Amino acid sequence: MTEAMGEDAVRRARIDEGEAVGDLWLRSRRASVPANPPPAYGDEEVRRHFATQVVGSGEVWVVERPGVGLIAMLVVDGGWIEHLMVAPGLSGTGIGSRLIELAKSRAGASLDLWTFQTNLGARRFYERHGFEARETTDGDNVERAPDVRYRWERG
Repeated sequence: MTEAMGEDAVRRARIDEGEAVGDLWLRSRRASVPANPPPAYGDEEVRRHFATQVVGSGEVWVVERPGVGLIAMLVVDGGWIEHLMVAPGLSGTGIGSRLIELAKSRAGASLDLWTFQTNLGARRFYERHGFEARETTDGDNVERAPDVRYRWERG
């Protein structure tokens, strides 16, 4: 399935794009520091994880811009948004909103996700899209950083 988003195409990631999806995740995550902690794993480990564990096993959507390449990604697995990343410099342009709406359209009764408590921009984004904070932790994650679980429920 491919959808047009302006000139951008929203589509399922191909199996051979795992490393490219990992690269996008790394660029986006690094650009989000200090709102998010730095990646807990090295670049090659992240690329390998996306190539062998994520792409091909979960529902991975990408946004591809002609002449640029992948500019955003969404990973949904069993009612959970595992990753939503937009390339540096493109936040606030509607790409993330489009991916959230895609996830909602394909979801069952609800969607859950975790984000870091310090990522106030992401928290506002999810709240604007109808997600409600349900739980917080003191850092029960690989980064050891406090996080918050959000849930969206179909009306």
